[in-house]
Amino acid sequence: MFEEPEWAEEAPLAAALEPVASRPRPTAALQIKGSKRRRLLATLRVLEAASLSQQPPSLPGSDSEEEEVVERKRKCPKKVFFATASTEVEEKRKKQHQKQGLPVSDAAEKEVTKKFRKGTLLGSDSATEEKRKRKCQKQSPLYTVQHLGSVDQTGPKTCKSSTTDDPSKPSPGTTSSLTPHTLSRKQWRNRQKNKRRHKNKFRPPQPPAPALATVPTEETEVPPAPTQDSQEARAGALRARMTLRLDGAQFRYLNEQLYSGPSSAAQRLFQEDPEAFLLYHRGFQSQIKKWPLQPVDRIARDLRQRPASLVVADFGCGDCRLASSIRNPVHCFDLASLDPRVTVCDMAQVPLEDESVDVAVFCLSLMGTNIRDFLEEANRVLKPGGLLKVAEVSSRFEDVRTFLGAVTKLGFKVIFKDLTNSHFFLFDFEKIGPPRVGPKAQLSGLKLQPCLYKRR
Repeated sequence: MFEEPEWAEEAPLAAALEPVASRPRPTAALQIKGSKRRRLLATLRVLEAASLSQQPPSLPGSDSEEEEVVERKRKCPKKVFFATASTEVEEKRKKQHQKQGLPVSDAAEKEVTKKFRKGTLLGSDSATEEKRKRKCQKQSPLYTVQHLGSVDQTGPKTCKSSTTDDPSKPSPGTTSSLTPHTLSRKQWRNRQKNKRRHKNKFRPPQPPAPALATVPTEETEVPPAPTQDSQEARAGALRARMTLRLDGAQFRYLNEQLYSGPSSAAQRLFQEDPEAFLLYHRGFQSQIKKWPLQPVDRIARDLRQRPASLVVADFGCGDCRLASSIRNPVHCFDLASLDPRVTVCDMAQVPLEDESVDVAVFCLSLMGTNIRDFLEEANRVLKPGGLLKVAEVSSRFEDVRTFLGAVTKLGFKVIFKDLTNSHFFLFDFEKIGPPRVGPKAQLSGLKLQPCLYKRR
């Protein structure tokens, strides 16, 4: 039998470890002929196939394997670095404690590892820090460069702030606390606006900047400087307004006194202060000027249609406007004189004889609390069948019927009434005889409301 050489036993091992191209070929002396050669070649082919199936898809020094290793390092470089660094620190610490003879506890080890991990975060690579800053800026506009200073100190984990972190417990080394959640653009703008408002709230007020003197051009009109005449005109207008307001206040006071007391008290008031009557009359005229129709003009028109020989008695004549508007002889009576034709007296006691006049007129003059005395005095001086004309402010009458009924009890008969005017009512009475009631009889219809003017 043919003995196999020593290299034939080592051939399967060499075929499994080395490629085909690098295998040593048998020399010419060892070449085998015939069926043995063919059998040996078949075994070599089988071993080659088995070795090829057992080889990895990439050789140890290939580029694909290097790429996989780099990718793995990129995915978890920090974990490996943290693990190795922590283990090294623990080992060093144990050795130091063993040398010093101090006991090492698990809690102390955990604190040291935590501090070391936070310290290792500070020494991270600058390139990774820049990437982290860009990522934080893209996530939220709130993380500006100023806020990212805290990221440099706390490491990459502070960028991804979670809602579970407690903002009241900042990590060591941090200078500013970040928001616990990512804000939208609108929320960020509102927060910045609130910060500016809070900042300006406690800022001391600044004096206004002096206005720059503008040079007048041809297009802009420069207002004329105020002259002395214009200043005097303004001062005069202001004095006039103040005078009107003062006169109005005095008129309201005098008007209230006239309506709230008897005629005798009003006569004494004007005798003590003659200018008060002038002031009252001026205020009264300014009030009735606003009326669409003045009652004295209406009474004058009616009297002009009657004979001019009729004698008229004007109770409360004022400025004698009725006497100036008709041709009839007129007796003018009032509490004070504004005209030489006026006879100053109390209208409850006029200096006329009994049954001496044809017409008695009360034009807005039934003032005071003794209206009954005025009407009884008019009945005394009127001739039988004489005419009594009364014009009064419409707001003074609560019930017109009761007023007319009370007047008829004093010896008069209603012959005409005009209630169409919005400001005053007009009545015409005819004397039919003396009063039908005694002086002590109560006539509630003669109590009219006082005509008080409001402050405007």
